[in-house]
Amino acid sequence: VQLQASGGGLVQAGGSLRLSCAASGLILRMYHMAWYRQAPGKPRELVARSTNSGVTTYVDAVKGRFTISRDDAKNTVYLQMSSLKPEDTAVYYCYADRGPIERRWGQGTLVTVSR
Repeated sequence: VQLQASGGGLVQAGGSLRLSCAASGLILRMYHMAWYRQAPGKPRELVARSTNSGVTTYVDAVKGRFTISRDDAKNTVYLQMSSLKPEDTAVYYCYADRGPIERRWGQGTLVTVSR
């Protein structure tokens, strides 16, 4: 099982990025998917979550700016980030779970937002 995150980079404040998480070795439609992030010196936090039934939730700090979506046919989850702020700078991680049965982390992708 592998979760391959990509799409990070350097962007100016107000800009946009789209992160992708390509899953292999699992059937995405069976999993709840999420994006977490960890800024330097801070704990990892949940950013957005998409359940296997399509319910999405967001941390207040990104509501209205970020959108999580999934393409189960492509086994890929996305995080569209708009109106980026310097405080969005972090390593972003893809995460998959089937409740307490199984939990998977991908490697991170760095997002840097300059002023």
